[in-house]
Amino acid sequence: MDVSLYIAKRYLRSKSSNNAINFITIIALIGVVLGAASLFVVLSGFAGLKDFTLQFSTVIDPDLKAETTLGKSFVLNQKQEDQLNAIEGIALYSKIIEERVMISADNKEYLASIKGVDHNFDKVNVITTGITQGSWLEQKSNQIVAGLGVSRNLSFGVLDYTKAVNMYVPKPGKLNRGATNEAFNSVKTINVGIFDINEKLNDTYVYAPIDLARNLLSYKPNQISAVEFKLTKGADEASIKYQIQQILGKAIVVKNRVQLNDALYKMLNSENLLIYLLLTLVSGLLIFNVIGSIIMMILEKKQSLNTLFNLGISVRKMRKIFFLQGSAITLIGCTLGLFIGFIIVLIQQVFSPVLITPTLAYPVSIKIENFIIVFLTISVLGIVSSKISATKINEKLVTGH
Repeated sequence: MDVSLYIAKRYLRSKSSNNAINFITIIALIGVVLGAASLFVVLSGFAGLKDFTLQFSTVIDPDLKAETTLGKSFVLNQKQEDQLNAIEGIALYSKIIEERVMISADNKEYLASIKGVDHNFDKVNVITTGITQGSWLEQKSNQIVAGLGVSRNLSFGVLDYTKAVNMYVPKPGKLNRGATNEAFNSVKTINVGIFDINEKLNDTYVYAPIDLARNLLSYKPNQISAVEFKLTKGADEASIKYQIQQILGKAIVVKNRVQLNDALYKMLNSENLLIYLLLTLVSGLLIFNVIGSIIMMILEKKQSLNTLFNLGISVRKMRKIFFLQGSAITLIGCTLGLFIGFIIVLIQQVFSPVLITPTLAYPVSIKIENFIIVFLTISVLGIVSSKISATKINEKLVTGH
């Protein structure tokens, strides 16, 4: 057995004759445990909060979405549709027409976005799970489903035939500022449902049958704004994305869920990185107690080190003794800290002692990557601390001259 490892194990298991050094060693171990546990708990909490936030932002996002990079619409011909239908891995797709419109009701006006959808739309995503009042719309009708914010701003409800809900868009190429019926296309609709997903979507969107949107916007039969895709389970997203791109051409961009929420993902990841760096700094301050513990141990073992030196043990091997001891303290503390952190997060998941509101528990998520991140972070900090403290051993300290 390596001499340095053998002695380091003996020092680690045995108590010092000086109670102050024992106390300092315990404090150093507790610092490592607290650093690892707190880092894991906070990262798990932030992961849960991230998942909680994204579930409201991505709930109605498709697996893939194709939209134009030139203008607001493009033409999808029958040949391209046949090619899309032939791609293995695409379960369904839905054609979309989207544009900003003026909506009026109850002598109020509101600028929103109409999203004309075909008969596959409610199968491509889970929009119907967000409907809190009424039902989903029917094709070949003047029915709409409005966001909660839109309905509140215009004071209309579900199947309220006493209040006409009118939509207006400027006629293409018309500059006439005269009568509304000359300058604008308009349609009278009836709201059959209200959805509640998140504030942005609630305040922005009104869903309508695709034919209603096409007529309102004076679009051609094969002119659309986007195509949304639902993939089969286990499908190769990258391959399907490439095939769609080849069929639709360079003027079309195909995005997955992450790319559709790119700004939100970047913001959450930036916040996660900032929190990680701040907690790493705090953990580093706690872990650097290991330096003090090892230095005190070196001073206490000075006489023993002199004996080892006289027996032929080199200064380098003596440094290795205390490096291994400090590293062992770090790894033991890190393991205990991760276990304690895991128990705390598990208790929150099962029993929800910490609440955001009286009915909503603070979300947490246990992820393998957080175990790895914490272990590597704490281990590196602890090993660096051990290395620094071990370098304090030199021949002058050992021999006294």
